[in-house]
Amino acid sequence: MTLELAVGSRVLTLIKGDITVLPVDVIVNAANESLSGGGGVDGAIHRAGGPQIMADLQHRYGKRRQCPTGSAVVSDAGDLPAQWVVHAVGPRWRGGGFLESDFLWSAYRSSFHLADQLGAKTVSFPALSTGILGYPVEKAAPVILNAIKEGLEGAGSIERANLVLFTGGPLAIFESALGEIARSGGSGSYEADPGQDDGGAGDDV
Repeated sequence: MTLELAVGSRVLTLIKGDITVLPVDVIVNAANESLSGGGGVDGAIHRAGGPQIMADLQHRYGKRRQCPTGSAVVSDAGDLPAQWVVHAVGPRWRGGGFLESDFLWSAYRSSFHLADQLGAKTVSFPALSTGILGYPVEKAAPVILNAIKEGLEGAGSIERANLVLFTGGPLAIFESALGEIARSGGSGSYEADPGQDDGGAGDDV
């Protein structure tokens, strides 16, 4: 199943599936500050994209590269069905009193900015910070969805932004949050898509 929200002439799509197999212009990776690869989405993207992604990161940013929390950088997409990977660093959850929501919002805003600079029309995002970084999904969902909605409202080239989730539990929470956003200003519609595969990667590390 997919759930779509119209944002002006653009579309926010919530998808259950594998972020590494959906053809788009930009795939956003749930990266760490050292851009060194890891588990979850980060590991899945590097495995699917092959060594070219890490080689390009090293070529662009050096062996001692750093990407601060809330920011993002770009690399080639290797063997992924995309032109570029944007590596975004979300915050670790520390109880909610350390500007976690601001850093999470900033990671999405930085990703949109880079994708727009690249002239991308389609972008797929994971749910940053909601895995081993510990950000509670019920708290992250409205921040993430509103950040994507705002990014679409101010986008230049981007026409569609996908939020790709693998597991059903977080999907239900995001569906509920997107429904609230639709009711508060926007139009949403459910659309069955039997082509979506439950296997692979979508949630954050």
